[in-house]
Amino acid sequence: MKPIRLLLLIAAVSCGANSACAQTWMQTSAPNKNWSCIASSADGTKLIASGLDWNCYVSTNSGSTWTSIAEPQTNSLIGSWYYMASSADGTKLLGSTVSSVIFVSTNSGITWLSNNVPTVTYWGPVAMSADGTKMVAAAGGNGHPPGFIYVSTNWGVTWNATSAPTNVWAGLASSADGTKLTAVAGASSYRSFIYTSTNSGMKWKQASAPSNFWNSAASSADGTRLVAVSYKETNAVPGHLYTSADSGATWVSNSLAACFFQTVSLSADGSTIAAGGEASSHPSIYVSTNFGAAWVSSSLSGASVSSVASSADGGKLFAVSLDGKIYTSQFTPSPHLNLTPSSTNFTLGWTVPSTNFVLQQSADLLAWAEVTNPPVLNLTNLQNQVTLPPSGSRSFFRLKTP
Repeated sequence: MKPIRLLLLIAAVSCGANSACAQTWMQTSAPNKNWSCIASSADGTKLIASGLDWNCYVSTNSGSTWTSIAEPQTNSLIGSWYYMASSADGTKLLGSTVSSVIFVSTNSGITWLSNNVPTVTYWGPVAMSADGTKMVAAAGGNGHPPGFIYVSTNWGVTWNATSAPTNVWAGLASSADGTKLTAVAGASSYRSFIYTSTNSGMKWKQASAPSNFWNSAASSADGTRLVAVSYKETNAVPGHLYTSADSGATWVSNSLAACFFQTVSLSADGSTIAAGGEASSHPSIYVSTNFGAAWVSSSLSGASVSSVASSADGGKLFAVSLDGKIYTSQFTPSPHLNLTPSSTNFTLGWTVPSTNFVLQQSADLLAWAEVTNPPVLNLTNLQNQVTLPPSGSRSFFRLKTP
């Protein structure tokens, strides 16, 4: 059989190479609450926003409408939500509270459980794998005593302490498969560094990034690209944004201006970064669609940003402001088709989209037909994948909006 020749085409709205798309921010219909965190499914349709006084709302349409969900328990000693993480499909959720309890939901927040959770003074940042089986939570932070990092490999049923040092942890990030973890610490009296793990938390290594008041971290789906932001430097000047393109082996300070950063998100391919912080003397939020090569800033009506979230393709961004509002910025990104050949088949893959795309095939670039094989979501890289046999002749493929 003659080798098949493939040409991969993309049909979508394209962003300029030196500009960041998604800079029209709109306030959603979410009620004004004391929000502290927001998390998103991979396609950006399912959202959960939570905060102080047990505020907890969900959206199934990218923030167009919101519904209040039941709190896990009415105990004033537990307090309020501080951090939240979501699986790729939005059904599995992990939330930490301002006291000694973390909660897990397997039905998009309808019910919550707290099983066999270690007793700690305070639970801080959380993260999880794309399928929700692997969860990671850190104890200590926000002025509370330092603590360990714990992991679960069974949807939060049981938890075990990792070898990470005790610290005042401020941010956690996970690769899609849960093997590569990133943790940042942010207190001057402890080790305010970045730590990484390549084996689901069994062993940790201190990164080469400088000591800062680190506040948040995010990871690409494969864990290769990382981003971390600091609230301030050790000399109390505004913080900076650092990126790594080699799973945390080396870090560089980005060209982004200094800011009192609070939060950061990263798309699955590592291209789209959204970073938010205090708006006293800086813009509220910065967005880059080329891994920090260029940035566009927005003020969000002058409100500081406490949490950001992103769809896997970066086409839907969400921000929680300290004035009690939730904002969204949405655009149609340009998807990229990837080809993985094998001895008998080939696989076409693209990041799970926030906008519906249809895979089409053509023999002559004139007549196009939809590929009827349904895409399968690969939870290790957050890509929709279609496996096809070779046709024996030249074929062209493209992604097209319906």
